[in-house]
Amino acid sequence: MPNDQVNVKTPSPVKEQTQTDGHDQQLSGDVYYPSPDVTQQARVKDWQAIADFAAQDLRGYWAKEAEELSWFQKWDEVLDDSDKPFFKWFAGAKTNIVYNCLDRYQKTGVQNKLAMVWVGEPGDVRTYSYYALNREVNQFANVLKAMGVKKGDRVTVYMPRIPEIAIAMLACAKIGAIHSVVYGGFSVDALQGRIEDSESRVVVTADGGWMNGKIVELKKTVDDAVRRCPTVETVIVVRRTHHEVKMESGRDYWYHDLMKLPVASGKCQTEVMDANDPLYILYTSGTTGKPKAIQHVHGGYMVGIYSTLKNVFDLRDEDRWWCAADPGWVTGHSYIVYGPLLVGATSFMYEGAPTYPYPNRWWSLIEKYGITILYTAPTAIRGLMRFGESWPNRHDLSSLRLLGTVGEPINPEAWKWYHRVIGKEKCPIMDTWWQTETGMFMITPTPTVPLKPGSGTRPYFGLTAEIVDDQGNPTPTDEEGYLVLTRPWPAMLSTIYRDPERYVRQYWSKYPGKYMTGDSAKRDVDGYYWIIGRVDDVIKVSGYRLGTAEIESALVSHPAVAEAAAIGLPHEIKGQAIYSYCILRAGHSPSPELAEELRQHVGQHMGPIARPEQVTFVEKLPKTRSGKIMRRVLKARAQGLPEGDVTTLEE
Repeated sequence: MPNDQVNVKTPSPVKEQTQTDGHDQQLSGDVYYPSPDVTQQARVKDWQAIADFAAQDLRGYWAKEAEELSWFQKWDEVLDDSDKPFFKWFAGAKTNIVYNCLDRYQKTGVQNKLAMVWVGEPGDVRTYSYYALNREVNQFANVLKAMGVKKGDRVTVYMPRIPEIAIAMLACAKIGAIHSVVYGGFSVDALQGRIEDSESRVVVTADGGWMNGKIVELKKTVDDAVRRCPTVETVIVVRRTHHEVKMESGRDYWYHDLMKLPVASGKCQTEVMDANDPLYILYTSGTTGKPKAIQHVHGGYMVGIYSTLKNVFDLRDEDRWWCAADPGWVTGHSYIVYGPLLVGATSFMYEGAPTYPYPNRWWSLIEKYGITILYTAPTAIRGLMRFGESWPNRHDLSSLRLLGTVGEPINPEAWKWYHRVIGKEKCPIMDTWWQTETGMFMITPTPTVPLKPGSGTRPYFGLTAEIVDDQGNPTPTDEEGYLVLTRPWPAMLSTIYRDPERYVRQYWSKYPGKYMTGDSAKRDVDGYYWIIGRVDDVIKVSGYRLGTAEIESALVSHPAVAEAAAIGLPHEIKGQAIYSYCILRAGHSPSPELAEELRQHVGQHMGPIARPEQVTFVEKLPKTRSGKIMRRVLKARAQGLPEGDVTTLEE
């Protein structure tokens, strides 16, 4: 059993003070200050005091956060940095993230609380208490063990947004297996490559999933991928859509049949894991090269996501938390599956698309289920903006008390719409910047921090970031540069799976001793950080570096534009010229006059240097399934070049 001396059942306030965030001075620019209601009730009342403590005593801060969780054996060192950049957090400790997500609640009142409320796109509903979810995880863990899965084995999970994806992940972690979740929509080639690289012997999937009223053929994709993967011995299939699929005798098994077997019944012992044992691998692709298998571990990852979710979104017992991502992305790993369970929250999950069958689907769900916190991507917000205000205004959204964004920089226009129309000007927006590699929120406000639309505010407690130029020198205020992180953090990737040299080369070689994020950013006079975009999403026009996100924000600030993408193409004189692609809002039609108006509009907002050479109107943009615009695909199309690997595209 875990050491009771370091077991705290519920999160407690970080610091009780009456001062709001340590801000007495007026901030520059467009600022939204928190209301007294938000300030009085928030867990983090004095942001500056906690930030100062964490800055002065990094190990002390994270030890304090870790002591709110359960450990089979306490750590020898909070941080072992003797083998940089292979940092080991809570070295010597024994734990298991699933013990903290489920086991520790089973003899408390929390076991009867709702852990998950799930709604399918067709309208079916399932709910799980902490007791029921624990029972399901135990059963599936027993099934996996009966299939020969043991500690250290890799299991590939390729599923729709249904409760069984969380059950599968938790069951793997419970027995010490390493899950590799592949987003349920990736192509055969993408799935095959990830199964091969991880050498998984077991694949967990479903017959299909529902999206926009259609069945996503998951089992068929698995069949085609597994045909080329000799390591796979077993495929476990959840019956979701009930359409006919091929089941291969001796390899394929129905999930529900297995869960009824005597071998599945009873408790499954939670494996005692070293804090630095692998929890999962998750593949992330750049613009070039094969996808990287990012590896996260049990101990530090658990502490990082627990601390950030508890403090940034101020989670309380009565909250209904909805992270509208997919569990197949790191956002879903950290803040759908593991984070909410670590803090004992009730989490909401919805299977389908936000606009099916009508553009009010999300708003009707918020009203019906009393959602208090919505955390989603700017691309979803902009997509819903296209349909105007009448759809959300049909619904009572008064249950909402906080909003959040993730995945890309949010342009100020979309931020203000989200704040005004969805939050009714009373919900602070937690604009979070982080990555698959970081595991947890890195640059983020808390509810009592004054907000600037489009800025993620400042690094989370204990973190330090710098903006540097090519030589690694700090850039002046408001000048764009490379965003680097200068201190380790608990939820950081431990390595690239089976490729430690690539880990060092990719993240630690450009600026020795500093983690290279691959993003460009700037910091304003108040110390607020503004993420511009990926370094490869910067256009250099006549020697001036212009972020695609800034150009796109300028375009979207025009009332006719719902969404925009900007790319740089070769230009004889300027080096690069800006080409933009725009999706129009309902009620606006493409025309040469509107294109010229948009060119001038960008020029007025950013100066003549940023005026696009050309504006093209499109119905849709090439995006990854996590909603990020694939600008390299637009560049290739514009120049008639091969588009490269498009397995991560939405369509």
